[in-house]
Amino acid sequence: MALSSMRGLSVFISDVRNCPNKEQERLRVDKELGNIRTRFKNEKGLTPYEKKKYVWKMLYIYMLGYDVDFGHMEAVSLISAPKYPEKQVGYIVTSCLLNENHDFLRLAINTVRNDIIGRNETFQCLALTMVGNIGGREFAESLAADVQKLLISSSYRPLVRKKAALCLLRLYRKNPDVVNIDGWADRMAQLLDERDLGVLTSSMSLLVALVSNNHEAYWSCLPKCVRVLERLARNQDIPQEYTYYGIPSPWLQVKTMRALQYFPTIEDPNTRRSLFEVLQRILMGTDVVKNVNKNNAAHAVLFEALALVMHLDAEKEMMSQCVALLGKFISVREPNIRYLGLENMTRMLMVAEVQDIIKRHQAQIITSLKDPDISIRRRALDLLYGMCDVSNAKDIVEELLQYLSTADFAMREELSLKAAILAEKFAPDLSWYVDVILQLIDKAGDFVSDDIWFRVVQFVTNNEDLQPYAAAKAREYLDKPAIHETMVKVSSYLLGEFSHLLARRPGSSPKEIFNIIHEKLPTVSTSTIPILLSTYAKILMHTQPPDPELQNQIWAIFNKYESCIDAEIQQRAVEYFALSRKGAALMDILAEMPKFPERQSALIKKAEDAEIDTAEQSAIKLRAQQQTSNALVVTDQCYANGPSPIVPAVGPLTLVKVPSMSGSEEHTAVDQALTQSNGTLTKVDSQPPSDLLGDLLGPLAIEGPPGAAVQSEHSAVTEVEGAPSAVDVAAIVPVGEQTNSVQPIGNINERFNALCLKDSGVLYEDPYIQIGIKAEWQAQHGRLVLFLGNKNTSPLDSVQALILPPAHLKMELSLVPEIIPPRAQVQCPLEVLNLHPSRDVAVLDFSYKFGTNMVNVKLRLPAVLNKFLQPMPVSAEEFFPQWRSLSGPPLKLQEVVRGVRPLPLEEMANLFNSFRLMICPGLDPNPNNLVASATFYSESTRAMLCLIRIETDPADRTQLRMTVASGDPALTFELKEFIKEQLVSIPTAPRGPTTAPPAPPVVQPTSPAMALTDPGAMLAGLL
Repeated sequence: MALSSMRGLSVFISDVRNCPNKEQERLRVDKELGNIRTRFKNEKGLTPYEKKKYVWKMLYIYMLGYDVDFGHMEAVSLISAPKYPEKQVGYIVTSCLLNENHDFLRLAINTVRNDIIGRNETFQCLALTMVGNIGGREFAESLAADVQKLLISSSYRPLVRKKAALCLLRLYRKNPDVVNIDGWADRMAQLLDERDLGVLTSSMSLLVALVSNNHEAYWSCLPKCVRVLERLARNQDIPQEYTYYGIPSPWLQVKTMRALQYFPTIEDPNTRRSLFEVLQRILMGTDVVKNVNKNNAAHAVLFEALALVMHLDAEKEMMSQCVALLGKFISVREPNIRYLGLENMTRMLMVAEVQDIIKRHQAQIITSLKDPDISIRRRALDLLYGMCDVSNAKDIVEELLQYLSTADFAMREELSLKAAILAEKFAPDLSWYVDVILQLIDKAGDFVSDDIWFRVVQFVTNNEDLQPYAAAKAREYLDKPAIHETMVKVSSYLLGEFSHLLARRPGSSPKEIFNIIHEKLPTVSTSTIPILLSTYAKILMHTQPPDPELQNQIWAIFNKYESCIDAEIQQRAVEYFALSRKGAALMDILAEMPKFPERQSALIKKAEDAEIDTAEQSAIKLRAQQQTSNALVVTDQCYANGPSPIVPAVGPLTLVKVPSMSGSEEHTAVDQALTQSNGTLTKVDSQPPSDLLGDLLGPLAIEGPPGAAVQSEHSAVTEVEGAPSAVDVAAIVPVGEQTNSVQPIGNINERFNALCLKDSGVLYEDPYIQIGIKAEWQAQHGRLVLFLGNKNTSPLDSVQALILPPAHLKMELSLVPEIIPPRAQVQCPLEVLNLHPSRDVAVLDFSYKFGTNMVNVKLRLPAVLNKFLQPMPVSAEEFFPQWRSLSGPPLKLQEVVRGVRPLPLEEMANLFNSFRLMICPGLDPNPNNLVASATFYSESTRAMLCLIRIETDPADRTQLRMTVASGDPALTFELKEFIKEQLVSIPTAPRGPTTAPPAPPVVQPTSPAMALTDPGAMLAGLL
């Protein structure tokens, strides 16, 4: 039945649209929701027409942005209706209102499956559409096999098979393991022989997803894809409805070439020849026409063909043809085509054989720098940057400098950085490099980073022949009436170091240099004044014998700044004034700066880091870590000759940096560290020999470098009674099931649980080693230090530590030395970055050898969800608007939790505080309820406010209702599940020597409308 025939629905929509303001609309919606709720309570009296009407109203209210937290059961029940109108409403509303994790979906799985395997094609299409929209693990596990059968069956119409292919694609993207790879490759190859282009296009989308994850299993599909391209290129048997502006199914052509790019090579010569013939036809047959729609389709196919040509490493002749074609595109009037031409020409730079051909279009690319469209200007800049080498560097850099004066402010910083990098990499001589950088600073000083002028100072300092030239150029720029402050910095530094080389030139006496620099002093900011003071001191040093007038002028400046509020300026003024009174000794004290050590340019490194993909970058970092270990070894001198059996020895602990070495070399380094304590941090150890961590788990500076020695205070490590259990099932590797001959001391799970609530303590201990943790957390970043303490008088050999991080955490651990010396402790920094919300737990795979015992343990690391929460107090004025703005699922989730250990409300509040959640008293008028808030930090969500409400039942403390809301669906779900798991895992009795693991939570699906307390006490409907 059409929506227009439902008079009640039409009247309600008209009423809402005619509301004069938002408040009237809310009142009308609340009234309608109350009416629907009342009618649903008496469901037996509802006709199918009325139920359908009310469910449509719920959907409309939900689409307006209001929270619809009831009636889901009625929507799901319509799916099993025998007639199409009711079934259609059920499928549509269920797809919109429920997410993949909703409990009610389980009730509909059997009905959906019956519709899929049934013979009613209309019902099949409805079911496939809903399954594809929602996805979800349970749908995938229950229905994927049936959807696969539907796709490969030739007895169904193409319409059904198209939807089956797209439904299976959605399920595979969410859960790749649901598609049975065994034998499916042959089925996919058969689907590529399909004559119906609709089914073929949908199947090709599925193939692209499959080969992107595992191309090895689908080699049999490769020749079929080439045949599909041949069929399309020759326009063989292509229905008119699949021809777009004379182009045979451009969507299918693009998908097919995209699938071919996932195969590393094509070995069969016939298949390769056929494919290149098709690509040649596409390259020759594509031109720019007046019809924009035809251009878009034709060029989509063309640019995908270009990508495939580069991927297959075609012959130079075809590559040259591609470059010539792109050269024609970057000169046309249509901006979209110019953009794509520049972008694809930039990709072609990866092919060495065509780089010289691309340089022929340099003039046209430079012209694109002046294009009105900023996106085209950016692509032209990227292309010029990529094609630059020694042969054309001067021309390109000069063009960039000219363009800099008129470039958009949004591009100037990137433009300056790239010009500086090109000047450094391809400079024909260093004087030209100095000219370029000084011009750069002069024209775009606000957009020149400090790294650029730092680098030119390094070059000048390290090249004596360049110093007079650089000082003369700096002197010239200072003559200008107005220059940028960065120019003042670099010129002052260069003249302070090298102005004495200009003594014979006119206008370059020390007094004249001082006067011209001093003129700039009133115009600079506080950060530049220290550089000028250093320059004045250097000028005094170079003026021998001293000029009394110049000396008095500079001393007066030092006296003026001795009382400056800025500590840096004040210290320099005081020290320079005192040093300048040393007379001739000043020459030795303020001598010329030594040469900088040769190292990679920070600018070039920044550019290389931006061009390397994440996987390659991680591999480079790992190789760098393998060269040198950042671990700190703490050796105990008092145990060098064996511990005293009676009196606990007292002696200093020495922190030493240990490189990656093995065997006798490492022992030698440790022995040297024991005898040489100059420059190292020492600390008196008053702990018994068995606890190496006792004095080292003190305050940890997260900002300090990994190798920095930190003065620490004694803090005893104690277990926390009643610490909640973390998510055992989320561990990547089963923990605690190792069959080692060496048994741990204490309960590993209890130690982990305690560290989930605090930031320092013992993670693991056995008779030979003790592993402790100290952590600090700041927003989405965390820094942990693992303390690996050898408790014995013999070394621990074959030490290995490997971090197994979950997908949501990025973790970097400094390498651990293979040998831990006797009575020594290794400190290993571990950097943590939270990418997105998740309850998965990272695992430390740790092993060592002591004598004949080889010990391997897998330990969960306490980098859990609550560590990235920051308590955030909110007032009523802040809370209620946020709470109202977060609509129902998936942003706001509610669940009744049973099986909770009865806790007084105060203890429950303390428990939430230990989770880093801030209890906000006074927001809920019901004294049996709690309201909490916090800010969650991750790379994907940044700072995301989380709101939690707990409703307890005074008559039954073993159950409660929890509502969690945030602006991110994944965060809402993960936080709800985390809190629920913590609540149901609280021990019901004091811990004994051995306790069985807590039973899994029993959470029964209930209606969100079910109240555990009197509805009249629920914040007057505001929550």
